[in-house]
Amino acid sequence: MMTVRPSPLCWKAMYPRAKQRFPHLQRETVLSLEQDWEAFVRYLATSHQLTLQEAHEEVEDFLFTESLHAELETDPA
Repeated sequence: MMTVRPSPLCWKAMYPRAKQRFPHLQRETVLSLEQDWEAFVRYLATSHQLTLQEAHEEVEDFLFTESLHAELETDPA
């Protein structure tokens, strides 16, 4: 599966849903890491007691869910 990395503006918009899924996220830290994918994965792993692999999989899953959410928002039907 190919990862689509969100733009900084998308991370800002996704933060409320990310915070629901990952309750230990800190907004300032998330936004400061928006340009550094690997640092964000490490931060998620540390803040949520996950392995790096688990954190990577969680982010991939979250981004997939977000892509579906975005499709629903833009679907005119």
